[in-house]
Amino acid sequence: MTRYEHRTSGGNAVEVRGLVKHFGDTKAVDGVDLDVPEGTVLGVLGPNGAGKTTLVRCLSTLLMPDAGTAVVAGYDVVRQPRQLRRTIGLTGQYASVDEKLSGWENLYMIGRLLDLSRKDARARADAMLERFSLTDAAKRAARTYSGGMRRRLDLAASMIGRPSVLYLDEPTTGLDPRTRNEVWDEVKRMVSEGSTVLLTTQYMEEAEQLADDLAVIDRGKVIAEGRVNELKAKVGGRTLQIRPSDPGELHRMVGAITQAGLDGIAGATADVAEGLVNVPIISDEQLTAVIGLLGERGFAISGIDTHLPSLDEVFLAITGQKTSTPETPADKDNKKLEEVAA
Repeated sequence: MTRYEHRTSGGNAVEVRGLVKHFGDTKAVDGVDLDVPEGTVLGVLGPNGAGKTTLVRCLSTLLMPDAGTAVVAGYDVVRQPRQLRRTIGLTGQYASVDEKLSGWENLYMIGRLLDLSRKDARARADAMLERFSLTDAAKRAARTYSGGMRRRLDLAASMIGRPSVLYLDEPTTGLDPRTRNEVWDEVKRMVSEGSTVLLTTQYMEEAEQLADDLAVIDRGKVIAEGRVNELKAKVGGRTLQIRPSDPGELHRMVGAITQAGLDGIAGATADVAEGLVNVPIISDEQLTAVIGLLGERGFAISGIDTHLPSLDEVFLAITGQKTSTPETPADKDNKKLEEVAA
């Protein structure tokens, strides 16, 4: 069995129970419980200072937790750190590469440190440079790379050993849309090959694109978790969108729904620009009642759809704040650790 085949029992690649980490009086991680099934992506959302990066650092052995337990790829993060480091990959918030080496040399060196043969290390370095559009710059010193190129090289380095568990801490911050899509494609490819990913992000689109499940962290605690649609359903239900065959019927249709006094339905609104009637609903029974009413009143309908709240709206509703907040002491400590690692 190779190191990348070492798996946890019970189907979870990551199991966290009661994890705690303090920075002085600040509880950066405050009793976190997490389960990440093998071969899936867990998206960890939260405002700045919520504890996401501290959690990743504890799970990747860069920080020692103050309490609780964590088992990753079958290894205890406190008691078996050396073994664990050989099974994981990590991309932090700031690119960390050897500036004196070329892009290819950076990747080859990491491959060899991970015990890949010379042949395999060369092949993986070539493949990752191509996947992240760095082939033309392969022989240039990393210090000559732009910020985006350094970021892509750092991502390639974290993936070169095909880790069984990959931590991506806001991996696409500062990347252009094309490169961001390349990163997403590579993450999907790795998961399809059996890797497990813990992704922290503030890009809602990224979470929806990649994550099987979500955990929302605020002030060091997990305050919500579930699949994307499950979290959306917890925040304000759905909107029934009805398109009348005759756009001129929009306001008559709105009036019919509003005046009918259907159970639990306060009313409807007309979106003239889109040619839609919007009706807030919370159940399938209400949807059926609205459509039945319109049929009884003789309205012709050309289309029906339901819309869940956006993940941005869910995030704001759950955390009570936007995705950017002032820097906390934990942020500053993490930034110092990143600078030391670089």
